[in-house]
Amino acid sequence: MNRLIAAGIAVIVVLYLLFSSLYVVNVREQAIVMRFGKITDVKSEPGLYFKLPTSLIDTVQIVEDRLLRYDIANMNLQVNDGATYVVDAFLTYRIADPAKFRERAQGSLDQAERRIATSFDAALRQVYGKRDFNDALSVKRQEMMLEARDLIRPGLAELGIDVTDVRIVRTDLDKPVQQTTFDRMSAERLAQAAAIRAGGQQAAQSLKAIADRQAVEIVAAANKDSEILRGEGDAQRSDIYAQAYGADPEFFNFYRSLQSYRTALGASGTTMVLSPDSEFFQYFKADTLNGTNPTPAAPNGIPPLPSAAVDQPDPSDVLPPSNVGVPTDPAATPIDQGTPPVSASSSSAPAAVDLNPAPAVNPDGTVNAPSVSSPPASSSAAQ
Repeated sequence: MNRLIAAGIAVIVVLYLLFSSLYVVNVREQAIVMRFGKITDVKSEPGLYFKLPTSLIDTVQIVEDRLLRYDIANMNLQVNDGATYVVDAFLTYRIADPAKFRERAQGSLDQAERRIATSFDAALRQVYGKRDFNDALSVKRQEMMLEARDLIRPGLAELGIDVTDVRIVRTDLDKPVQQTTFDRMSAERLAQAAAIRAGGQQAAQSLKAIADRQAVEIVAAANKDSEILRGEGDAQRSDIYAQAYGADPEFFNFYRSLQSYRTALGASGTTMVLSPDSEFFQYFKADTLNGTNPTPAAPNGIPPLPSAAVDQPDPSDVLPPSNVGVPTDPAATPIDQGTPPVSASSSSAPAAVDLNPAPAVNPDGTVNAPSVSSPPASSSAAQ
């Protein structure tokens, strides 16, 4: 019985010593092996490892081998012109040297993050303090993040920590100065808009001036051409008037007088008080001017008036003489002895009738047809 108990105790002791001498390092961890508090080995590769049994001699501390992240939120940072930003940022790091991390930070992430917070805060303040107001909102933001990472790395490398990246998540204005900043930005944009608008107005005025000058030039050229054409037309009209006047001056004066009569005596209702002897009424005085017939047109001027010859009247339209039906034989005619003979000189012979008299031409160009009168009947006194 005692042997069984002793065997059982021996097995338990052997198992304890076996399991206490084994430790496992997975892919996300690193192992620091210490003997009586002194680092003897560091295991970075995953696997199953042995050490001296029990933790009284060799101890193992497991640290992270992954990328770790540290965040800073709502951090107030002031730039060199006095404006204040509210910044959110973070950095990523990993434990690059576990032995140094154990010596300087006791292998504790809490102590390491306190150092990280201090270094990160100082680096961001230094980076923002050297920049202008617009740099954090421009393409220089990437440069600022790289500069902050480079400032943090040397201090944290003493802890065995390698800072891989620094990122600025948010950059906002502080509320007390936010409205002032917005007003200033609005004023700047309004000034730029006014400058652009002024440039556009200047260009518009230039284009308008050019267009006005071109319009004046075009109108002046058109007026010049029109005046030339008008002058040529007036010259041709004067030549035509001169030719017409030279062809028949009297008819030309008559024609111009008719135009004056039409204009002055039209339906305008104008009352004119003129003397009857006025030259205005010279063609109202008689059929002819100054008692003479107007001169016919020249052969090469106005064509002559058409012929107004009067045909010979029908014999039936002429009154018969008074001795129609009286015998022409004087022997057969009884003569009253008491009646003195009629001498040949006192006998009334019918007057000759001109059947083709010359037509009378009025000053206005009209033709008066001649009238044909019957010859007077010869009377013989019968006693």
